[in-house]
Amino acid sequence: MASEAEAGSLVRRQRELASLYATVKSLTALGELDEVLQSIVHHAHDLIGTDFTYLSLVGADGRLSAKASEGTVSPSFLAAAIPAGVGLGGKVLASRSPHWVRDYAGSTRIEHDPDFDHLVTAEKLVALLGVPLVIRGEAIGALFAADRSERAFQADEIALLNAFADHAAVAIDNARLYEASRTALREVRVAYRKIERAQAIHEALTGVVLGGGSPGEVAQLLAEQLGGTVTLLDRAHEADSAGAVEEARRSGRCAVVPGAGGTTLSVAAIQAGDSYLGALAWRRTAADGVPDDTDLRTLERATHILGLLILKERAVAEASERLSGELLTELLVGGPGISPAQRARTRARGIDADRLDLVLVADSPALPASDLSRHLHDIARERGGLAGEHLGRATMILPGADADQAVSEVHSGLRRVLGGPVIVVGERAADHDWARAFSLAGRCGAVVRAIGHTDLGATTHRFSLYAMLFDADRAGELDRFLAGSIGALLEYDRHRGTDLVGTLGAFYRHRANVAATARALHLHVNTLLKRLDRASTVLGLDWRTGNDLELQLGLRLHQLRPIATAPA
Repeated sequence: MASEAEAGSLVRRQRELASLYATVKSLTALGELDEVLQSIVHHAHDLIGTDFTYLSLVGADGRLSAKASEGTVSPSFLAAAIPAGVGLGGKVLASRSPHWVRDYAGSTRIEHDPDFDHLVTAEKLVALLGVPLVIRGEAIGALFAADRSERAFQADEIALLNAFADHAAVAIDNARLYEASRTALREVRVAYRKIERAQAIHEALTGVVLGGGSPGEVAQLLAEQLGGTVTLLDRAHEADSAGAVEEARRSGRCAVVPGAGGTTLSVAAIQAGDSYLGALAWRRTAADGVPDDTDLRTLERATHILGLLILKERAVAEASERLSGELLTELLVGGPGISPAQRARTRARGIDADRLDLVLVADSPALPASDLSRHLHDIARERGGLAGEHLGRATMILPGADADQAVSEVHSGLRRVLGGPVIVVGERAADHDWARAFSLAGRCGAVVRAIGHTDLGATTHRFSLYAMLFDADRAGELDRFLAGSIGALLEYDRHRGTDLVGTLGAFYRHRANVAATARALHLHVNTLLKRLDRASTVLGLDWRTGNDLELQLGLRLHQLRPIATAPA
């Protein structure tokens, strides 16, 4: 009888070993981690024959949770996660050796977890065997065989499950390595595609540059290749992106900030050495996705190309502006009339010098004349004219069939570009006498500012009332008018060292209010009244009773005369 039992045990042992060998062989053919885990549990369940079998792994949070199971087991049990240091699992992991309990709930050999104990009771789990899954000396989890009745696990069962777990751990390690290699391969392929895309964009950008493309064409190409919208920003259009622009300039890298409505704004500064040339703004919606590092590096590289293009455009523009300014100066100082050389030089620029009959002078409180002249160059190119800085004033000569309309359009264009007030005064140049037209427009502009205008586009004809001030040829008329209206006061002040002219001017500026005038001149009211009486005596008329229009005009023109005749 004993020999028959030993023979039966030997046959069963051989069958188990054959099954173990076949199982291990099948595990080596698997690749996906989830498939490997489920296969391990399935074959372990067949080998041991318990009510249910499950495999748990230690997660990044240090808790032990089931990843695969075989047999009848509830979802709530499989979803449980317990600390890796408690329960039978904790003991298996700590010792890296098999452990079992006859009755889990009643065992005093393990540290119980109340939550897991509750699940054990609900699942009617009684006997439990756990063996470690060890990879390179580290216990990564455990394989469990469970019965719903009290029992002891035999040495051969423990050895079989433990041997199976050793091979299963190798299979898990291989699956993880396989998964990591596949992930790395995917990442390499994605990176390669990104590199290819970046290279294609770079080649396309190079093609734009070699083809004589503009910065605007570069921005358009980037928008087509990267998606979203790409905009070139200059100083005048940075307000909405000022924070991102400042960050990009400070770091020298692309700045990414969240925008309104789920958009993402990426900004890269365009610089050449220490010179800031603008910025490149890339805006993407949520549908376009979040930009990755390769796209941001592409945007940064594009700024280098844009920097070269902008510098090239500026060099060409500056050369053109210099030539335009030189021609303008020649016409203004060499006239009246046009020399054959001047006519040839203007014709070479596509300009008909014989049609240049309108001189405009512009002034803005926000920009110096040199900067304002650059904006006039853009307008001059569009209208077939010349622009430049002459005697400290931003000046332009245009063909002007309708002078009033031309001045108004130039003023509107400048105001739109500058985003602020600007004064533009035009004067028609009769017989190509551009110097006289420049003088009239410039001096009229000074009068216009002096009488309170800050934003205006008009010809000198609108201010004909002040023509004696800004027309040097009418200086004699102005002298005669001033002599007839306030000449006696001027003579009195010159001989007596008084300032009756200034007193009367202040009196009219304060709307004939004695108290206000006295305060402005820091005089006692009685002193002021005596001065006003003296002015009446000098003039030989009681100007305070009315009929003082000529006197007021004389005082105002006398006040404005130094302003109109002052050099630029």
